[in-house]
Amino acid sequence: MIAAAVMILAMQGAAPPSTPTPAPAAGGWLDDVAARRVRRNPPLGPVPADPTNRWADDEAAARLGHVLFFDPRLSASGTVSCASCHDPAFGFADRRAIAVGEGTGTRHAMTVLNAAHQRWLTWDGRADTLWGQATQPFETASEHGIDRTRVVAHVAGDPSLRAAWRTAFGADPPVAGAPAADVDRAFAMVGKAIAAYERRLVTGPSAYDRWWTRRAAGDPRADEELTDAQRRGLVLFFGKAECAQCHHGALFSDGEFHMIGAPTPDGGPPRDPGRYAAVDRVRDDPMNAAGPHSDAREGAQARISRSLANSPDRRGGFRTPSLRNVAQTPPYMHAGQLATLADVVRFYSTLEGASALDHHRESVLRPLGLSDAERADLEAFLGALTGAPPPAPWGAPPVRAGVDLR
Repeated sequence: MIAAAVMILAMQGAAPPSTPTPAPAAGGWLDDVAARRVRRNPPLGPVPADPTNRWADDEAAARLGHVLFFDPRLSASGTVSCASCHDPAFGFADRRAIAVGEGTGTRHAMTVLNAAHQRWLTWDGRADTLWGQATQPFETASEHGIDRTRVVAHVAGDPSLRAAWRTAFGADPPVAGAPAADVDRAFAMVGKAIAAYERRLVTGPSAYDRWWTRRAAGDPRADEELTDAQRRGLVLFFGKAECAQCHHGALFSDGEFHMIGAPTPDGGPPRDPGRYAAVDRVRDDPMNAAGPHSDAREGAQARISRSLANSPDRRGGFRTPSLRNVAQTPPYMHAGQLATLADVVRFYSTLEGASALDHHRESVLRPLGLSDAERADLEAFLGALTGAPPPAPWGAPPVRAGVDLR
C-alpha cells in the first residue's frame, strides 16, 4: 500500500512538503484523535491543472462551454441539456432519484460542483478526464440520444456558436461531410469546451473551511464559525462515526470505489456492476487521457489509466462522493435510494435495509449505533460543508438572444 501511494505521488509530480502545513490543533472540545484526522481534510485548494486539455483554463473556451452546457438543442428531442440533470438550482445535481433525459437512466446524477478536482468521473469512474466525461451523455440513448456528427453539425450550423468556436479554437468547426477523423476531433473539442466551463463550477469556503483556517492560524475565536451542534458533529465525523475513513481529503472523498451495501431501489439484490463494468471502458476509451485526442498522452493520468487492471473485487463498487455542499444535493447514493441526509445518517447508524452482498462488501462497515441526538449533530456538521455557489456568470444559464436555455 505504501509503495503504491509513493508511486502515485511520483506520477503526479508531488513531493513531500518541506515544512508542515499549519493545521487545527487539539484543545478544548477538539480531542487529539479528531484533530489528527481534521488535518487530512483541509479547505479546497486551486483547481488542479489538466494537461490533457490545452483549453482547460481558456476563457473563450469556457464561455463556449457555458452555452453548450445549457443548450437543449443538443438532444434528440431538443429538450434535454446537461443542465437538465445538473441543475444550478439544485447544486448542479438532480432532485430526481434517477436521471431522466431522452429516456430513464439507472443512476442518480452526481453534482458537477468541484468535479474538476476529481481523478475519476461519474459513479463508476468510466471517464478519467472532465472533457472525456462531457462527451459521453450526448451518445447515450437515455441521456441526449444523438451522435457526434449531429453535435458538431449543430455547432457548425449555428452562427453564434460557430463564431464562439472560432474565437476559442482559431478555426471553424468541420461542416457536413467532413472526414470522420475531423468530426471526432471536433467532438473532443466540444467536451474540452464544456470541461473548461465546468472547471469554473467550484464552491467557495464553507463554515468548516473558515473554522479550519482560523483555528490553524491560532485564532482564539475560530470556533464561532461552527454551531455547538456542528462542533459535536465534527467530533463524531472524525471519531466514533468513522466517516473520515472514506470521506477524507479536501473534497471529503478518497476518490476510490467501495461496495457499501446501500439499499437497492427495489429492495432486491444489487445488480449494478459499478466499477467492475467501467475499468475496461475507461482504459480503452479513445476519449481518455491516453487517447488520440488527449493533449498529454504520456502524462501521469494517461499512465495510470493505461495500466488499469480489472478484478471481480470491483463489482458493485461506486465512487465515494464528495461531501462538499452535500446538504444541497438530495437524494443520495448511486440510485438516489436515500431521500434525505437524515436517511443516510440513519442507514450508517443501523445498516437497516442493507442489500445482501457477497464477500466483496466493505469489511469496515458496521452499525454505528448512534443516538437520535448524535445523528442530528452529524447532520448539522454536514451542513457546515456548504460553500458559496460558483460566481457569476458561471453559476447560472448564459443569456442568448432567441434561445430558451432554461
